[in-house]
Amino acid sequence: MTAAETAAAIAAGELSAQDATLAALDRIAKVDEAVHAFLHVDAEGALAAARAIDARRAAGEKLGPLAGVPLALKDVLTARGMPTTCGSRILEGWRPPYDATVVSRLRAADVVILGKVNMDEFAMGSSTENSAYGPTRNPWDLTRIPGGSSGGSAAAVAAFEAPLSIGTDTGGSIRQPAAVCGLVGVKPTYGGVSRYGLVAFSSSLDQAGPLARTVGDAALLHAAIAGHDPLDSTSVDLPVPPVVEAAARRDIRGLRVGVVRELSGEGYDPGVQAAFDAAVQELAGLGAEVVEVSCPHFTYALAAYYLIAPSECSSNLARFDAMRFGLRAGDDGRAGAEEVMSHTRDVGFGAEVKRRVMLGTYALSSGYYDAYYGQAQKVRTLISRDFAAAYEKADVLVSPTTPTPAFPLGDKVDDPVSMYLSDLCTIPSNLAGGPAMSLPAGLVGGLPAGIQIMAPAFADDRLYLVGGALEAALEARRGHPLLDEAPAL
Repeated sequence: MTAAETAAAIAAGELSAQDATLAALDRIAKVDEAVHAFLHVDAEGALAAARAIDARRAAGEKLGPLAGVPLALKDVLTARGMPTTCGSRILEGWRPPYDATVVSRLRAADVVILGKVNMDEFAMGSSTENSAYGPTRNPWDLTRIPGGSSGGSAAAVAAFEAPLSIGTDTGGSIRQPAAVCGLVGVKPTYGGVSRYGLVAFSSSLDQAGPLARTVGDAALLHAAIAGHDPLDSTSVDLPVPPVVEAAARRDIRGLRVGVVRELSGEGYDPGVQAAFDAAVQELAGLGAEVVEVSCPHFTYALAAYYLIAPSECSSNLARFDAMRFGLRAGDDGRAGAEEVMSHTRDVGFGAEVKRRVMLGTYALSSGYYDAYYGQAQKVRTLISRDFAAAYEKADVLVSPTTPTPAFPLGDKVDDPVSMYLSDLCTIPSNLAGGPAMSLPAGLVGGLPAGIQIMAPAFADDRLYLVGGALEAALEARRGHPLLDEAPAL
């Protein structure tokens, strides 16, 4: 069942929250040894929450639209009573004393949190192979990556271990896993979902958002976690866009859809390109006006991102110093603070984190700041201007989500640049701060491919309007094979 169907069955008394939670826990026990989506399963806490929800419903309390629905939480968000590792040895065993705002809102919405799921260390990666706790595998083909950095979040939903999950997106880390795992994944507008309690990788880019099997499910989860938070200085005090209503509307007649010239064509897997082209034709068949738009500075987005994000991570990860919390290594009673700090970071951080910290520290160093970080921020402005010009011609923009389907595990671990190219289509929206969605466009050689929809800042509802219409059209034309159990499991 979808999350909406599960919630409706619980609300109608046809299913208890406890039974829904037990079913999810049973599924995790059955398949997660192969998938390795979960780092921590909080069976006791989840069942206690589910029983409390059932008791409140029996007492006649009015509960939220997702009450009793199980969810997997990316291990970059703090949650009281559960470890938060960020996929890193440097935080192994750390249990935060507070909930992230996203987690507080999930609890307030009576969502049942099953536990924490795997990720690339500190959200740095596109394959979930950078986790200190081992890679997660794609449920569609266990020899392939589930995307990253929210690979555990995507794999848990694709493996039917949970109907919903939360991921975070810094350069495509919700949308790229959604695409290669056959899911709907949304990066909300920056500032639309609180970052309080989200362990920062790149503070001007990170954003939490939903992963689900349908557009409607993603909308319900988006609505539950969004909204202004005074605890987050980057949170915007505006009404939450009507995403749930938009997902149900499905009428896009007259809507202008802009195909971004720079984000498709040569260099893209032919099957991915064909699935994207077919999806665009579906949108035209639904009455949308399809136009081509050019965003010339998008070609510099990847380079700008890999200066801005590492620079911010260099600053943010300085807090992991072995002095206050987390791992403390090399302290034999004689070592000085700097020696302990250096040894702890050496053994606590993985290779990709070290690579990005060094890149960022160099880009911020005296004499290079203006040439690297400063120039990258200027490119960011140009990309935002490209978006603004494109939205004068179109209401939404579209592209493939990722240039290829899921690649084999180990295929790109020794080629960082090739790995970074996985986020070629997704990075521009992070740099500009606008919302973007990936949803399934079809199968390529038995593996999922995604189409990306982008919208102006705080017009998140347009994603759900177009996504809901396209999802319904594709289901009507060929059914929805991505809602069936993943073939590898």
